Amino acid sequence: MTYAVGDELPPFIIDHVDPDAMKQWAIFLADPNQIHLDVEFVKAKGLGDRVINQGPINIAYMMNCLLSAFPGGQIANMTSRFLDNVYGGERIVARATVDGVEDGKVTCSVRLESEDRGMVNSATATIVVPPSQSSAESAEQVGNQAPNSPLSWMTWLLYPKA
Repeated sequence: MTYAVGDELPPFIIDHVDPDAMKQWAIFLADPNQIHLDVEFVKAKGLGDRVINQGPINIAYMMNCLLSAFPGGQIANMTSRFLDNVYGGERIVARATVDGVEDGKVTCSVRLESEDRGMVNSATATIVVPPSQSSAESAEQVGNQAPNSPLSWMTWLLYPKA
């Protein structure tokens, strides 16, 4: 059985967005913005009472959802929209729905959700899928399979799936 329009992909879950990991990401991304590092700075700017996760990391969570469902696949294109911030300590879930399947490509709608606040990011993406891949094969291969993009790799290393 192959993926079909309307199918939900397995979610990619971050049980706890780690504020300490944001400090590591600030180095990786060359992004020393204090909203990622200093709660008092966030409060002073009126942006909440927790540090704010870096935007590229939020996109990487969505990429991990896609690449976990399609081992060996490659994201051909992805457009995303930031709807709200992701805060330190939150439980975040990336979910995707298959919108189209054609000529070895799967198009998906992707969303990143805060367990407490709802959708915080949205995206559409097209994945080039290996010819023999089916949903059953994907489910068997996911495990701790690492993704194939540099940003997703770093996210995978900092937030491995149990």
